[in-house]
Amino acid sequence: MITSYNLQGMGDVLVIILAPNAAEQTVTTNGQVTRIQDAATQATTGFNIAGVGAQLGLTDVQGQVVLDADQVDQVNSLLAEAGFEDRLTVSPSKLVIGRVEKMTAHPDSDHLHVTTTTVGEGKTLQIVSGSPNMREGIKVAVAQPGTMMPSGALIWDGALRGVQSSGMIVSGRELQLPAAPDKPGALVLPEDFGEVGAVFDFDKAQNLYTDHLVDTNY
Repeated sequence: MITSYNLQGMGDVLVIILAPNAAEQTVTTNGQVTRIQDAATQATTGFNIAGVGAQLGLTDVQGQVVLDADQVDQVNSLLAEAGFEDRLTVSPSKLVIGRVEKMTAHPDSDHLHVTTTTVGEGKTLQIVSGSPNMREGIKVAVAQPGTMMPSGALIWDGALRGVQSSGMIVSGRELQLPAAPDKPGALVLPEDFGEVGAVFDFDKAQNLYTDHLVDTNY
């Protein structure tokens, strides 16, 4: 689940994204709640809830927000009051620390690699990467499917040159970290940055490049 709020940019609306946009959508509005569904499957892909910024304490937020348990309970109450049966659960950030366990050449590219990357709790993802500094064993930042990047871009399952890719191994530039080099390349994290599977800590990452804690010579 991706949630965002931007009073100045979009008005007093909480945007909830549960899945990629479908080719054809069904939109239903009951009171302050609008539900978006895949027209073919009727699966709910998202909600827009108006007039909840002050109630949820979001009026100072500009962009993505991770709702806590109390906020999710309040949202579920609003869904119920609007007559929708969908219920949401607390969803931690999908941007986590991972480790590249295996890397092979892409069968249809001379610069892409196919990685097997662990992201904690026994979970592994196949991620295609074009980072020139990619190698086995490194600790990296992984945007799992369902991640909103600092730019607002959404990461979902996809394919690169015919090979399935679940998420993205990200660069410091894509995370908008201070002094990150303006060139492609994975952010290779120090071993003591955090445990594999932990949510990526933006505050802790602010000095990675300014204090020369990561290698940019590739």
